[in-house]
Amino acid sequence: MIKAIYTGMACAAAVFSLHPLQAQEAYGLRKCLETGLERNYSIRIVKNEQQIADNNATLGNAGYLPSVDLSSGFTGNVDNRTRQQLSDGTHEKTTGVNSEAANVGLNLNWTIFDGFGIQAEYARLKELKQLGELNTRLTIEDFAAALAAEYYNLIRQKIRLKNLRSAVSLSKERLRIVEERYFIGSMSRLDLQQAQVDFNADSSKLITQFETVHTSRIRLNQLMALDNVEQEIYVPDSLIVPNPFLDEAELWSHTLTNNVSLLISGKDRTLTELDYRKIKSRNYPYVRLNAGYGYTANWYGSGATDWQKKLGLNYGLTVGIDIFDGFNRKREQRNARIQIRNQQLRYEELELALKADMANFWMAYRNNLELWKLEKENLVAAQENYSIALERYKLGELSGIELREAQNSLLEAEERQSIAEYNTKICEISLLQLSGQILSYLYPNSDEASY
Repeated sequence: MIKAIYTGMACAAAVFSLHPLQAQEAYGLRKCLETGLERNYSIRIVKNEQQIADNNATLGNAGYLPSVDLSSGFTGNVDNRTRQQLSDGTHEKTTGVNSEAANVGLNLNWTIFDGFGIQAEYARLKELKQLGELNTRLTIEDFAAALAAEYYNLIRQKIRLKNLRSAVSLSKERLRIVEERYFIGSMSRLDLQQAQVDFNADSSKLITQFETVHTSRIRLNQLMALDNVEQEIYVPDSLIVPNPFLDEAELWSHTLTNNVSLLISGKDRTLTELDYRKIKSRNYPYVRLNAGYGYTANWYGSGATDWQKKLGLNYGLTVGIDIFDGFNRKREQRNARIQIRNQQLRYEELELALKADMANFWMAYRNNLELWKLEKENLVAAQENYSIALERYKLGELSGIELREAQNSLLEAEERQSIAEYNTKICEISLLQLSGQILSYLYPNSDEASY
């Protein structure tokens, strides 16, 4: 039995030494965000999509500028047999007549006016450009919130790992005491077995916690898109310190002006209004200009003329208006007005949802702050309680079961404090993301934190 105890302790020690400290690069929250913003694949993809929207917002794409093309061609005809009746009643037959024509020219087409449709399209393209920027910002803010949450989760799991290490150390000390007393006959074999079972149980939790820490670190590396997703990184922060000074009124004010989802909804409403303007432009006349400068040559196989060559300018102006199109314009305008009202309703619905989220997150934030303060006091009491219990146990005034209860109370108090800290921080992250200030973790005291 004693040999088995030593074997178990040796195995546990071997497991705990599987994670030696190595020279690792320090990754604080700010560096994690900087690395992720540079390397994360989702951010790089959405930035490329934003570039496409930027490239599309041009005068030419809107239709302001004319189109100019250069063209040339060559045609030929071979008439094997031609029969004609002339005006005097006679007939004329020809065979093997070959005629050819060639041309080259520069052509211009330009819509000068189309009922302000071009202006509406250019405004639409610029709105789409800004919408692309907002979509990029939305992706960045979602990423920053996810990374910050995982960063603090890794710290929480490391705190729990430290607490479990301490629990194993305490169980090991208890096992040592029981073992010594068992040798001198002051404790029973049952006490020794119970101490061994408790030590093994704590060791099992510690081994499992190593896996949890590993998983969190891998997830953090994945968010940062590190080349080696299993890279060991050193997180310099060992504590989670929530910000207890957030102000609800200030957060809601920032939400109304900076929340990216609300801004995107506003852009969607503007785009719908511009679509309505484009439809209305069909009520007006259009003016189109066309011009060309070219060279043409014709070679005739019959007739009085052998060949003809021309070089010159041609031009024209077209003015027109759609008079009737089966009432489609009226139908489209009615539908567009309905779409505008729907977009306004979606905007108001989103604002109400944000207000509800703000209320819920704020309540959770305040409650978790109170829990955090309470659990810090409980932890102090649990630590004192365990110290007293251990001294009484060494004096033989306390049973092993009672010591174990004090130890479990200490571990539970440590766990509850860690959870309260983490939950408060998650509420803080959610509130900052909601109010468009999540990048304050990257740009503290800067306007860039809320764009």
